[in-house]
Amino acid sequence: MDPYRNPFAPGAGSKPPEMAGRDHILDDAKIACGRALLGRNARSMMLLGLRGTGKTVLLNEIGRIAEDQGYYISKIEAPEHQSLARLLYPEMRKVLRALSGIAAAKQLAARALRGLRGFASIFNIQVAGAEIGVEPEPGLADSGDIQFDLPDLFTAIGKAAEAGGKGWVLLIDEVQYLSEPDLSACIVAIHRMSQAGLPIIMFGAGLPQIARLAGEAKSYSERLFLFPNVGALDQASAEQAVEKPIIEEKSSISSDALTEIVTKTQGYPFFLQEWSSIAWNNAVGPEITKQDVDTAYTETLASLDEGFFRVRLDRLTPKETEFVKAMAALGNGPYAMNDIAAALNKKLSSLGPVRANTISKGMIYSTEHGFLGFSVPLFAEFMRRQS
Repeated sequence: MDPYRNPFAPGAGSKPPEMAGRDHILDDAKIACGRALLGRNARSMMLLGLRGTGKTVLLNEIGRIAEDQGYYISKIEAPEHQSLARLLYPEMRKVLRALSGIAAAKQLAARALRGLRGFASIFNIQVAGAEIGVEPEPGLADSGDIQFDLPDLFTAIGKAAEAGGKGWVLLIDEVQYLSEPDLSACIVAIHRMSQAGLPIIMFGAGLPQIARLAGEAKSYSERLFLFPNVGALDQASAEQAVEKPIIEEKSSISSDALTEIVTKTQGYPFFLQEWSSIAWNNAVGPEITKQDVDTAYTETLASLDEGFFRVRLDRLTPKETEFVKAMAALGNGPYAMNDIAAALNKKLSSLGPVRANTISKGMIYSTEHGFLGFSVPLFAEFMRRQS
């Protein structure tokens, strides 16, 4: 088949497989955005899931939905060891400069910009451009405590947006990397918006532990956010994710080939897309056959092993690699810490630092007290292939 028409290739025009089976999440997001813009109570959302399940794609789609409804969109990725203040500052400035061009919002936006100038100063954020001549607003977002200052800034931005008939959607990927004070500040700020009926709403995404982290940061987060699980697709959705793009290109896939892809990938969207893409490129006729899929399997594994899996393994130290190898050797998890310690022939108490460091790198997460799981689907199988 023509590789130029491959519907599974990155950047292809059709919606990627991750969209299949996610309609309920997108519908909830659309309703929440619509309610917030009307000043009604709306629940923000945290998308929970392992790597490669399509959370980032969903965030982007939610951003497009919100933009169509009249929102300004800001998307940030929370990297390790960087403050939320520095990440948000340029986004807040961009939104306020846009609001400054709306006559009804101009004065409120100017006040918020003065508050943002003080915020930048107190958090040592370098300011450039038009804001240099802006004097800070005394008493607005200048305490130096982000849990007080961020809600005040959001309120000022929200009032300007409301006056201008606009809204602001904040998309945060990799939420698990936010520090506890930063996550708490975000939750408090969104809670303030919900209470005041201001048109600012947040959609976050990250690993499954976000729900616990949010609850630990602020007990009311479970009432403020929806926490939909973005996991493997069920069989029908997985089959749709593979077959529909093929049919749209006026081609086909045999039923046994489709079953093979869905079964071996366990319905995980990224793996579905990768294998389908390689099978498409290798297929000779207008139909992808079981033989095409089988032939593509080895190439798919090699591509995943050297890319998707390898880049994550390479972030680990030798001790952390030894730790995850011991996990993988125990099966597919979840893994009891006692069993990992026994496999390594070490005392449980001695594994605390390596466990914490491996979690902080996003490779593993706590599934429940005393148990761990891999944050990357099928990673245990990859580790066993390395032995």
